This record gives sequence, structure tokens and C-alpha cells, in this order.
Amino acid sequence: MYAEISEILKGKMEGKQVSIRGWIFRQRSSGNLNFLVIRDATGRVQVAVKKDKVDEKSWKNASEVYIESSVTVVGEVKKDERAPGGWELQVSEFKTVYQGEPFPISKDLSEEFLLDVRHLWLRSRKLASIFKARHHLVNYLREYLDKEGFYETPPPMITKAECEGGSTLFEIEYFGDKAFLSQSGQLYQEALIFGLGKVYAFAPSFRAEKSRTIRHLAEYWHLEPEMAWYSQKDNMKLQEDLVEYAVQKFAKEHVDLLEELERDPKVLQKVKVPFLRMDYEDAVDKVNDLGGKMEQGEDFGTKDEALLTKELEKPLFIHNFPSKIKAFYMQDDPDKPGTVLASDMLAPEGHGEMIGGSERIWELPVLEKKMKEFGLGPKQMAWYVDLRKYGSVPHSGFGMGIERFVKWTLGLHHIRDTIPFPRTITRVYP
Repeated sequence: MYAEISEILKGKMEGKQVSIRGWIFRQRSSGNLNFLVIRDATGRVQVAVKKDKVDEKSWKNASEVYIESSVTVVGEVKKDERAPGGWELQVSEFKTVYQGEPFPISKDLSEEFLLDVRHLWLRSRKLASIFKARHHLVNYLREYLDKEGFYETPPPMITKAECEGGSTLFEIEYFGDKAFLSQSGQLYQEALIFGLGKVYAFAPSFRAEKSRTIRHLAEYWHLEPEMAWYSQKDNMKLQEDLVEYAVQKFAKEHVDLLEELERDPKVLQKVKVPFLRMDYEDAVDKVNDLGGKMEQGEDFGTKDEALLTKELEKPLFIHNFPSKIKAFYMQDDPDKPGTVLASDMLAPEGHGEMIGGSERIWELPVLEKKMKEFGLGPKQMAWYVDLRKYGSVPHSGFGMGIERFVKWTLGLHHIRDTIPFPRTITRVYP
């Protein structure tokens, strides 16, 4: 049986003879002694290979392996404060599974080179920690929605429906017809609330935005809940409760990952409901007060959102956007004509928008009028219009960009590090 390295680091195997398997993380030699650090998916441990304590083959293997060679090791667990993690294996047997070639990644390499060899760079400590963290964060989001009685339902990735606008669609040929890669599963989730009440999709979305920023991807993962009988007020409450739950649980249960990524858990512990709220018009004025340049009626850009949030400790809702800059399906606010019952949740510390949500138009005449204003004919989306003909009810929903949520939670600089193989305006390889 092979032990996981994390079990050794827990300090319960002192004096025991154990076998481990993994990859060479680091190596150095000192005369008749080789020190190597072995990594597996659970951790790293130092192994000491003394020439007079192993057979000739083990000594040769330990002396000739490269960084990232795969190996198996047998040795006795000893306490050693000088070793990484405080524990060391004193080796009795060292086998090379596959030596391979010298690993091409070393220090001080360019970002573009590391992206070219992303398939190898995924082995790095930082990226491995990020993807472990992402896994846990997504699980906590799902866990909360499951606890609240939601059903996960898969949307199609190939669609005829335009959700956020034709200029950002990836067009594909579909058996002689024209179709698109999905920008959002929202419209399809709306169809499911009539049978299931509360649903969510967790799936990739595709946006052909020609944006070169640290928070844009052409392919990203989208969490999209949709709820029958929910007002926009209910919708915003669900959003903040969801974010608080995932962030607080992660900060409590995964201090080790946060420390590995140099993210202070105390920062996340401050993320408590209620979140901050600001009317759109007030937010535009605030941007200008902080040195930005916006006109009323414009949407917020990356720099504007950063100005609004860089000094904040928890997320900010901006609500009541002008109707003309938001999507056709959003319900107008009867108390503030010209605006919609919609909000964007901006992450603190300058990370910007990570959730957009709204109350949906649910009455047929109102939807038909709004579609006409946006230049959408009823035949283009006949099935969506149908939903308002048969037992329609007030409902709301939102979409969370998982990569943006992870970027903020972990305090990362660039969104491309939140997904294993990022797709951007300049990159579709590997």
C-alpha cells in the first residue's frame, strides 16, 4: 500500500516504514547524500538518500532523476524541523518509474511561454492550489442551493436564442443551418421553473467579446439559478446569502490553501450579509467623484468598477440600471420609470462584477412590447414568448461567473489562472 504524503505530514506515522509515489519537485546533492522533495496531489515531503544505506540501483536512480520524473520511494518517517513540513523519509529503496526529459519550466520565464506550456505548468504549486480551491468553492455553492431546495438542470450549449446580444455570439454551422454557442442558459432555465420551482444550471458560456482585460474570458463557467415567485428583493437576498455561505465555509475549512496562495483568511471572514447597495445614478456620480469619467446612461467599465470597490471589504450591489442598457427580458421598476429591477454584484478590492441578476418580465403584453423596442420579432423567440401564455408567474434569477468569483475569493491578479485552459481573445492553445 502506498501512503499519501498528507498522511505523513499529519505526524501520525513517525518511525514507520512507508511507501510513497509521486514526482520530483526539487533535488540537491551533498557528496554521498541526495536530498529530494517528492510531491503528490496531497503534499510534499523531503526524502534523504544516503549512498551507504541503499543499493547501487537506488543510489543511481536518486542521482540521475530530473525534476518531474515519476518515482516510488520506501523509507522510514523521521521528524526533522529543517525539512519542508517538518518530516523526512530516510530512504531504503528508490525506484524511477519514468525519468523522461529535463523539465522545460524553470524560474523567470515569460507569461506567454508559461501559457504555451500550460499543460505542464498546471503541475505548479500555485495552480494546483487554485484548482483545489475552485473545486471546494463550487461544491459550497452547489451545497447551499441544494439546501435551499434547488434542482440542477442542464441547458443546451447549442442554441438559436440570443440572450445578451448578437455582437458577442460565436456562430457555428449546424447541419446547414446557423446556430450559436450559448451565452447563457437563463432563458432555458426559465422554462424549467414551471415544473420544478427553483432550478440552477452549472455550465460553460461563450462570449465573443474582444476584451483584453484581466477579468474577461471567451469561455467561462456560469452558475445560473432561476426561481418562480421570487421578486428582485428576494433574488438579491439569495445572492448575498449564497456568496456569504461559500466564502465563510471556505475560509474556515481551507486555511492551508489560502496560506499557500498568500490570501489572508481574515479578509474573507469580513464578508458578511447584508452587502452594500447603491443606486445606479449614485454609483455613476461616485465614479466621477473618485476620478473616473462617466455619463449617466453609460454602463460601467472595468476601471469604473475597480474605482467603486477597491477600498471595500465586502461586495456591492448596484441596482436600478437604465432600461436601455440592460437586456430585453428585465422587468421595469414601477417605482422608478426608465430603470429595471436588476442589479450587478461587484466584488470588493477592485475585482468588479461577478453576478448579474434581475426580475424577469412575466406578462405577455409587456414582454412583446419590450422585444419590439429591442428590435426582436416574436418569431425569433416564439418558444420563450410561449412561456408567458400559459400560467406565467413573477420570477427572478441571476448568473454568477465562477472564474470571477474564484479570482476575488483567492485574491488573484488575472482571471486566466482560475481555469485550467483559459480561452481569451488571443489564445485557444493548448
